[in-house]
Amino acid sequence: MSGSAKTLLTALCVGFIANVSFAGDWPHWRGLQRNGVSPETGWSDIFSAGTPVVAWKAKVRLGFSSFAVAQGRAFTMGHANGKDTVFAFDATMGRELWKHSYEAELGDKYFEGGTTGTPTVDGERVFVLSRWGDVFCFEAASGKIVWSKNVQKETGVRVPDWGFTGAPLVHENLLILNVGEAGLALDKATGKIVWRSADDNAGYSTPLPIKRGNDWLAVFGNGSAYVAVNPRDGTEAWRIKWLTEYGVNASDPIVEGDRIFLCTGYGKGGALFELGVAGPKQIWKTKLLHTQLNAAVLFKGHLYGADGDTTEKASLKCLDFATGVEKWAQRGFGSGAVIVADGRLIALGGTGELMIAPASPDGFKPTARAQVLGGKCWTAPVLANGLLYCRNGRGDVAVVDLRKK
Repeated sequence: MSGSAKTLLTALCVGFIANVSFAGDWPHWRGLQRNGVSPETGWSDIFSAGTPVVAWKAKVRLGFSSFAVAQGRAFTMGHANGKDTVFAFDATMGRELWKHSYEAELGDKYFEGGTTGTPTVDGERVFVLSRWGDVFCFEAASGKIVWSKNVQKETGVRVPDWGFTGAPLVHENLLILNVGEAGLALDKATGKIVWRSADDNAGYSTPLPIKRGNDWLAVFGNGSAYVAVNPRDGTEAWRIKWLTEYGVNASDPIVEGDRIFLCTGYGKGGALFELGVAGPKQIWKTKLLHTQLNAAVLFKGHLYGADGDTTEKASLKCLDFATGVEKWAQRGFGSGAVIVADGRLIALGGTGELMIAPASPDGFKPTARAQVLGGKCWTAPVLANGLLYCRNGRGDVAVVDLRKK
């Protein structure tokens, strides 16, 4: 390769990284691959003297929103005094860069209420969907509003029992939301509605993009099924009837190749399906795993996730993905969540205990554990550039430094 060609290639690569995300970033719900698995390596799974180093703390008010971290900024949401607030922090130091508040209901039906969705970063823009249909497009650096609207008021679509949630999905020129029976799409540059689905209850999962051959699909949980549509026009490709009590289809689907795993709480359990030409076909089903809030994580042929509802004494479990056979169960985990990075589980228990252990079907054997938060911790932690972002329901944030010194 000539020197000029190398220079051009380098410039193109740098430009691509600047406009998307760094390898260690976590720009949207469930990370770069949308599966709860981080490609990050070189971080420490041992706490010096048994105590983790906390890089910074913050208070972001009531809610269960997770973090999006990209290009040196960390974004999350919270609620107080009749308003939701979107926060932007310096990802490393914790300095508040900007915030934006807007009127919003508390929505405390059977829980504390507050924000439940998570921001999405796309290049120099941040997108947010509120529980009541407010959609914002912000400049990531300044917090300036590029455009905003309330899609519920514009369309008249019904609001599900616990409000709209999940994170916006950016696909090509579209912003896709879990609003309506099988989604709603906006032009991401202007907010103009491009397509919408029928007026029926949305579920509570984040739209998941999957590729089938040369075509993309977006998979939504609604009140009675998981539905796949063409993200460009909303045309339905297939659906799997999935009835969970109260319509709480909240956990994101897990897709590997031609197989899709669905799992929800309230006694429903899970099932693995093959995505054949004639439509999804069930391979196995189980009552051994019930992921009410956070989806399990698939890693090297095994599922790792919290089994049980928030009203139960949930366990952390490992199941074989091919067969559904339970490999182990760690009692007392609670309604927390787990992610995977560099072959290790990073698990935040339901009452704020952080545990790190090899991701292995042979058992749960933590190399580090510490109480990093108190209260109710339903929100999945986020690992980005060696920092682990954790929060609880009342809005206490603890960012644990896992960088090797």
